[in-house]
Amino acid sequence: MSTPLITLTSRAICLMDPNIDTDIIFPARFLLKIDRDGMDDCLFRDRRFDATGRMVPDHPFNDPDLREAQVLIAGPGFGCGSSREQAVWALVDWGIRVVIAPDFGDIFAGNARKNGLLLVTLPEAACEDLARQAQAGGVFALDLPERSLSLSGKEVARLDLSASALQAFLEGWDEIDVILNREMPAVRAFEASHRAAQPWLYAGEG
Repeated sequence: MSTPLITLTSRAICLMDPNIDTDIIFPARFLLKIDRDGMDDCLFRDRRFDATGRMVPDHPFNDPDLREAQVLIAGPGFGCGSSREQAVWALVDWGIRVVIAPDFGDIFAGNARKNGLLLVTLPEAACEDLARQAQAGGVFALDLPERSLSLSGKEVARLDLSASALQAFLEGWDEIDVILNREMPAVRAFEASHRAAQPWLYAGEG
């Protein structure tokens, strides 16, 4: 279960380079890490730090004024490359809850939906304009129940979410939570019918 996403007010970090792939977001050498806590330490590790481990001061994720930012504006092809759910985990662990880009890697987009990371797709020119406004100090406001994303008081996107996807974000449900909370009556009905049809499978149960 992730933190529910209902509303937020935040400045944005801008990474407008095209095709920032999952290996850039979460380098492969950290893949043995299985604890989600501390994933943010690995986020963009090879771009935020040089080969000697020194911080790259002009990387946007190293800007102390943006440390609390929950919105990321990215270039086209964000999250392309290999399947790597840790890329989403690291962004969420950092605090990013909304990513705006012209398009996303397919697997990355699927992983985002399952982990409470909202992706907003807008034309490239619109993303570049939002980035300029964000770098000038613009503040985003998300009202998920109203399906609205605004920048400095002006709506910039209507969010196209199914009712089930909206509920998952509002409740903070991952895939397992969706099954447990929405599908459990059907699961129990199947179990009962299975027991009735093949009772010998359950003969050893108390």
